[in-house]
Amino acid sequence: MTNEAWLVFGLGNPGPKYEATRHNIGQMVIAELASRIGTSLTRTKLRSNVGTGRLPTGSTPGLPGPRVIVGTSTSYMNDSGGPVRQLADFYGIATERIIAVHDDVDIPFDAIKAKLGGGEGGHNGLRSMTSVLGTKNYLRVRAGVGRPSGRQDTADYVLRPFSKEERTTLPIFVSDLADAVEILINDGLEAVQQKFHSR
Repeated sequence: MTNEAWLVFGLGNPGPKYEATRHNIGQMVIAELASRIGTSLTRTKLRSNVGTGRLPTGSTPGLPGPRVIVGTSTSYMNDSGGPVRQLADFYGIATERIIAVHDDVDIPFDAIKAKLGGGEGGHNGLRSMTSVLGTKNYLRVRAGVGRPSGRQDTADYVLRPFSKEERTTLPIFVSDLADAVEILINDGLEAVQQKFHSR
């Protein structure tokens, strides 16, 4: 049995070693969303840190909007699919109402893209989700982190903290990504694409 709630899952790795890295920007967005809906993340037996609440509606301010479950994994990135599946099953969330928020090296830092389905682009968290969910047809909000310069390994690059220059605008970027999630839920995929794809 499914319901009308949404599951927004921020991909990343657990623990303080990783929390400030590019690979964990999805989890930073979940923290921002949790603050907006007035909840905190609680560790659960579903291998996730989870909070629930309602978004404000875009069209009618002041009225309670869609119910959302926001979550991050207590497992590592390459095992993201299991916690997502467990949360979706527990809360009765249909696959088309799952939103993965994740880093993307194929778009520049500060760029935001949204899409339904598609490939994984070498992203282990997405690969795990696709494998466990049995479909690519879930929504993604892609946070651009850019590619490493020179010969730096991409896997090493995403596991490093943002640069000093990037950190100056990171809070605004995370806030914009949270806005993108809200617009996606309230107004749909096309509305997000129109607002953010040209930036």
